Amino acid sequence: MARKISTEDGRAALDAVAAAAAASIPPSRTANATAVRYLLQLLAEKAPGNSVEVRVPPFGAVQVVEGPRHTRGTPPNVVETDPATWIALATGAQKWTDAATAGRISASGTRADISHLLPLRP
Repeated sequence: MARKISTEDGRAALDAVAAAAAASIPPSRTANATAVRYLLQLLAEKAPGNSVEVRVPPFGAVQVVEGPRHTRGTPPNVVETDPATWIALATGAQKWTDAATAGRISASGTRADISHLLPLRP
């Protein structure tokens, strides 16, 4: 991550995304991007490491979870999802199993199940 997102900015972005969802309109790109990056930042703080890469294109990716360090090519443990699903998972609005069953998460590798780390925000 390029810059650390303040708690105030992160919460404001999450509130803006939630307000857009409540109004049945898409969130602004800026709010969506900030919310995704903020939640990825919280995940990296909660589970520091380099054995799992969590990708939320087009807004961000982090390496998390202690274990073997990955340095080149495609990591052996990858989680990828869209921004709306990531925000729902990270905030507890959706369960990992439900998103996985619906095909909204791509998780490969023996360490890719990060459900025990979610939600990040009650």
